[in-house]
Amino acid sequence: MVKAVKPKKAAKSGAISGATRKRIAEEMQKFPQKRGALLEALHLVQEELGCIAPETARELAEIFEMRAVEVMEVVSFYNMFHAAPQGRHHVHVCTNLPCSLRGGRSLLRRLEEHLGIRAGETTPDGRITLGREECLGACAYAPMLRIGDTYHENLGVELAKKLLDSLE
Repeated sequence: MVKAVKPKKAAKSGAISGATRKRIAEEMQKFPQKRGALLEALHLVQEELGCIAPETARELAEIFEMRAVEVMEVVSFYNMFHAAPQGRHHVHVCTNLPCSLRGGRSLLRRLEEHLGIRAGETTPDGRITLGREECLGACAYAPMLRIGDTYHENLGVELAKKLLDSLE
């Protein structure tokens, strides 16, 4: 379970602003069917609120004239969307077979111990959300992790800990 942290913006959770609603409406005009703008709407809402919580999904469902569960299906399908608030830094350890054979799963366990959280959780200070990723596409450089969009390869545990400790 992800520990609670505040959304990126000071907006009330689940309250899509008028400005974001206007941008969503503009995006809808670009598609023959409203649903075509759903991914962009999710990006806009997550940028504003920090995540797509169930109450936010209900609001989006009303805008798109669909069911909230359909919105949440999209949120849960893509790893770029989050149903709960996330840390300032997203750290993903590759646990695919090649990385695991070279210590990826062990690295993840050691980082969980170091941070005091499990994969899928956020540190209590909201600094880091730790996750696992099935493949980061750099098998020859395993074990590896991604911080945001930056790959760190051929990692040992101590170097990985230093990387995480250096994050603001």
